[in-house]
Amino acid sequence: MKTLGLLGGMSWESTTTYYQEINRRVRHVQGGLHSARCIIFSFDFAEIEALQHAGKWDEAGALLDTASAKLKLAGADAIVLCTNTMHFVSHGIEKASELPLIHIVDPTADCILKAGFKSVGLLGTRFTMEKDFYKSRLEDKFGLRVIVPENEGRESVHSIIYSELCNGIINESSRQTYYKISGELAKAGAECLILGCTEIGLLVEEAGCPIPMFDTTKIHAIAAADWAMKD
Repeated sequence: MKTLGLLGGMSWESTTTYYQEINRRVRHVQGGLHSARCIIFSFDFAEIEALQHAGKWDEAGALLDTASAKLKLAGADAIVLCTNTMHFVSHGIEKASELPLIHIVDPTADCILKAGFKSVGLLGTRFTMEKDFYKSRLEDKFGLRVIVPENEGRESVHSIIYSELCNGIINESSRQTYYKISGELAKAGAECLILGCTEIGLLVEEAGCPIPMFDTTKIHAIAAADWAMKD
């Protein structure tokens, strides 16, 4: 089994889900007491969040590059960036680490296409919903139509992520807000929903969502585990 290098802590609330889901996948496939070989570099998210909201993306990306190189030195065979938003500055990781990056969008899009959907609603941070890096990969590489909430909805989704979910706070009113926005995306033509922030899966459940949803955290973790188990 290959060793996965996880860039985590962004936030640690979802990094714990990554660790659990990767190991559950390995146990499910290999059985017994088998578990994943993982090395985790966990950031202080307060530092990352400050750079994000100050627009200092180059500095944030440099931190990822340095950490990924450390994971290579520690014995990792591939990098798993345990966050959607920071894929905006993931372009230097493979060069810095000399390792493959298992990109979060690709396995998510594969699952959506296999399910037969062509139009997706995207929820995430404002950065993920508004910047082109995420939507363009879904559109250009996979031919998916991407729909995001209106400005007020984007602000609500973003605020709940940073003020609540990243702090481990789960509010029923916020859950209902997400379901309402999901319904608006469905009316706008979305056939399914991408949980494009690794914390959103801590809040919403498919039973309450008006359209099928794809949790990037779990999909990405499973794809990483499968990569590690390949010969």
